Amino acid sequence: MTGEPAAESADDGLLYLMLAQPEKLQTLNISVIKKILARGCTPLIITVNQPYRILVKTYAKEGIDADRFYVVDAVTQYSGGACTPGPRVKYVNNPANLTDLGIAITEIIKQIPEPSKCIMFDSVSMLLIHIPSATAAKFLHFVVNKLKLSDISGIFLCVDKGLDPVVLSQMSAFVDKVVDFEKKE
Repeated sequence: MTGEPAAESADDGLLYLMLAQPEKLQTLNISVIKKILARGCTPLIITVNQPYRILVKTYAKEGIDADRFYVVDAVTQYSGGACTPGPRVKYVNNPANLTDLGIAITEIIKQIPEPSKCIMFDSVSMLLIHIPSATAAKFLHFVVNKLKLSDISGIFLCVDKGLDPVVLSQMSAFVDKVVDFEKKE
């Protein structure tokens, strides 16, 4: 990948693993979403890091309208928060509930209008807090293959050095490119 992070990733059908330091993950998230939207792509954000309500507020501060993206929220119910229903959000009761997470991703992908859609998984590292590494690797492999079969781009954000080395090597093999945000800034 050349240029700025995610500059080419909105609608190229490729899959990216993007690494950042923990304190830069939020900056990377916002940068990626802005670039995706600038390319005319409609993103589905799978959040295991921030509740939907907080994500919407964070994006709004950056000038990103909630009507421009879809969300699968795996944190709000788990954290005891109130789920605000909406046409662009689906809630999963627990980040470890991979069956419901997979179903929600599939349902929202079908709901996003053509032609250009992509997904952004907001934190592979946070998923590993809730499930064993081997289970996470299997689930992410499932998601990656689903995206490849549908010719949908995907971006997986991760804390640099936040993955078990085995999972990192597996993820690196699943995706088309690994990008270190620190080296691209």
